[in-house]
Formats: sequence, structure tokens, C-alpha cells
Amino acid sequence: MSPSTSKQLDRLADTLRRTVDADRVVTSGPDYDAGATVWNGAVPHRPGVIVRCTGPADARAAVLAAQEFGLPLSVRGGGHDWAGRALTDGGVTVDLSGLRHVQVDPAAAVAQVAGGATAADLVTAAQPFGMTAAAGTAGAAGMVGQSLGGGYGPLSGRFGLALDNVLSADVVLPDGSLVTTDAEQEPDLFWALRGGGGNFGLVTAMRVRLHAVPTLLSGTILFPWTQAATVLARLEEFVPDGPDELTVQCGILDGPEGAPVVFVAPTWSGDDARAGERALAQLQALGEPLIARLGPTTMPDLLAGTDARFPFGRHVEIRPRIVAALDSSVRAALHDAGNALTSPLSAVSLHSLHGAAARVPAMATAFANRTPHLTAEAIAVWEPGDAREHEHRAWARSLSAALRPAALPGGCPDLLGPDETEQIAHAYGLNAERLLAAKRRFDPDDVFRATSLPTRPGTPPDRAPEAGSSVNRS
Repeated sequence: MSPSTSKQLDRLADTLRRTVDADRVVTSGPDYDAGATVWNGAVPHRPGVIVRCTGPADARAAVLAAQEFGLPLSVRGGGHDWAGRALTDGGVTVDLSGLRHVQVDPAAAVAQVAGGATAADLVTAAQPFGMTAAAGTAGAAGMVGQSLGGGYGPLSGRFGLALDNVLSADVVLPDGSLVTTDAEQEPDLFWALRGGGGNFGLVTAMRVRLHAVPTLLSGTILFPWTQAATVLARLEEFVPDGPDELTVQCGILDGPEGAPVVFVAPTWSGDDARAGERALAQLQALGEPLIARLGPTTMPDLLAGTDARFPFGRHVEIRPRIVAALDSSVRAALHDAGNALTSPLSAVSLHSLHGAAARVPAMATAFANRTPHLTAEAIAVWEPGDAREHEHRAWARSLSAALRPAALPGGCPDLLGPDETEQIAHAYGLNAERLLAAKRRFDPDDVFRATSLPTRPGTPPDRAPEAGSSVNRS
């Protein structure tokens, strides 16, 4: 950091301490270290100043100060974005992780969710009322971040993506104004946020729809690698198709004996428990399982299982592709990836978009890809200091390349790395121009830089967000 930048950061911190409690503007120490720690331990970014928010006023002060001093801005919620975009290197990070309260209105079936609340915070708060929420698969992920970018999860088939269940949001805009946006108030902003991510303002809170789910059946089935070809072929009947009440996540893990296995993780959310038991039994009969642990569960326990598998601090690279089905070419690429696993911590995970999520009109939200499909994540994971880091990263990129010929255009916006320009260009389909118009209207100076937006045809490429220099709360 140059001396001039250091002095600029000192002046910014002094300015903020006149409007925000001094002990909440940090440049070093334990509170700084906590704010600068994110899920992916490979992220090296170190913010110049972290503002630990207690509410919208603190967030507003940080947004205005960053612009006054010409410094990049980011927002940290759950800190779960693999590319590390919750942190801005040498700039200002607005830390919402202390704002984790969730208020449940069971009569209205609505929850008010603070900007730093995680998916686990939300489903845990709803559980005592016999209700739950459509969330992603990781409890530690920020609820706002996943709801802005997509939110594929175990209830997607029945209730849609996380973003489909957002009812309104409180947003700090670049000029410091605080607006509430929904289907009637600032509808263009509301449309853009749901899929366009944090590219338009800072979401300090949102309201989401809750659902009564009396019985949730789920678990994990592990099939030996010798049965991989058969099991994957038979799975094509279930993903991305099948009843709304059944959402199936599947993929490849390193198994209990050090060899790859095919995992199938079904979730039944329907009211008819017997129908759910029959559906899970069908999946168990895809082959001869090594392990089949299936039964009643809760959303908090479901999400906790993912967190245990992928804890904070390990090093991660994720490369996603969207495919229409588990056809023969996709299965072949997955089989090759399983044979080539370089780390026992790595995995391939396929998330299904079907049912309710697929019936939302493509232009109803900025998230455009409503054709039934699978999002395939190549998740490379390794311990800090692993000398084979390059091999692990190459494994994830190799699977992405192998899936490219069968892939649909675009990708899930909040999973795409900032360097994946080809997929970014098509991520929003016919919604791209409307999304860019919203960007020009609400954030013409590009203060908020989150998940990458496509460029307009015939114009120079828009500045792509560098990892760690954009707004992301997932």
C-alpha cells in the first residue's frame, strides 16, 4: 500500500468515526480479523477499513464515505462467496455480519431478515412455528446474498428459488437514500435485485415468504464407484424432472474408503409422507448402496450437514456449468472427473431447477434461466499449504471444460467467477438489457460491483469486478 493510499484510508476512518461508533471502524485487531475472514481461506484480500454495522445508518455512512474518498466498496454478510467478493482489497468493507436477527410473523407466514443473517439463522427462527424457508444448501451462507443471486436448495421444486420468495427489500442506494422496494414500490429495482445481485445498492434487510412443511424427509445415499455409470443413467429420470415435492441433489464425493462414490441427496417436502417414502425408496433402488441414511429431518439439520462437509477456512475454487439433463455426454464427463479427483475434500454437486422454480416466467425476475436444468458445480477443496493447489484448481477447470459442449448458455450468476466472461455474457438471456438499464438508473457510477454483469453488444466491455472488489453477501 502506497503512503498516499494509507493516508487516504486514515482520513476516511477518521471521517467515519465522527458518524459511526469509533470502535466499529476498524483497521486492525481481532474485530478486523473477524471481519476479514471469509469461507474460502484462499482469499487473500485485506480491506483498508472495515465498518461493523449496527444498522442502516452505519451502512449509509460507509457507502457515502467510500465515494467521498474514491475507494472501492464491498459488503460482507455471510462471507460465503467462493471468489471472495465480500472483501475489497485496500478499500472499504461494510460488515453486516453482526446484523443476524430474524423476526417471524407466523400469521402472515413472513420473516423479516437482517442483512447479515444466514440461511441457518432464518430456518432456525422459523422452525418453532412449524414453518421453514426456501434457502440454498449451506446454513452458513448469507441469506440476502443467496436470495439476490439465485438460491437453489432442497425446497426449490416445491417453493421456487430463494429469490422467488423475497417479498421486499430495504436498500441503501449510492446517494445514501434508504428505500424499500417491492412489486409496487420501485418495481424495477425489485426486479433487478432478484438475480442481478448486489449491483444496485446495499440490502440492509428483506422480507421473505415462509412455508408450512409438516414433514421433511431427506438424507444421503452413497453408491460405490463401480455402479457409477448405472446409477447416473438411472438418475436421469429424476433430475431435473420429478414431482415438485421431490428435489434431488446428486454428484460425486470421495467415499469413506478413499475411493469416489456417487451421492444422491433427495428431499421430500410434500404433505403425503408415504408418497415421500416411496420416492426415496425408488432412489435407493438405483443401485446397491454402500450407505443409505434416510428419514425425517428439519431444514436446520439439512443445512448443517453441508456446513460440516465444507467448513470455513479451507481453500476452494468452484467452476459451474448449466446442463439440460444427465445425458450420456454429461455422465461421461462426470465419470472422468470422479476418476481424476485430486483431493479427498473436493466434490461435484448437481442442483436441480424444476417444478415451481421452472414455472416462474423468465422475465418475472432478472434471473432468466427457467428451463428445467441442472447446475453442475466442480468444487475443488484443499487444506491450506497443500502443495498440489495447482492440480486441484486444474481439476475443477477441466470438468468445466469437459461439460462445455453440452452446457446451456450462461450460468448461475452468483457462482460464476469474474473471469468466466463467456458464461457471464449469456447469464441473463433476454433480460440483460433491462438489467443494464436498471444499473444505469440506480448505480450509474458503478459504486456497487457484485456478481458480474454482461456487457451491451457493440460497446466496450464494462469493468468486470475483480475478486474481492465487489459487493456480495452470499
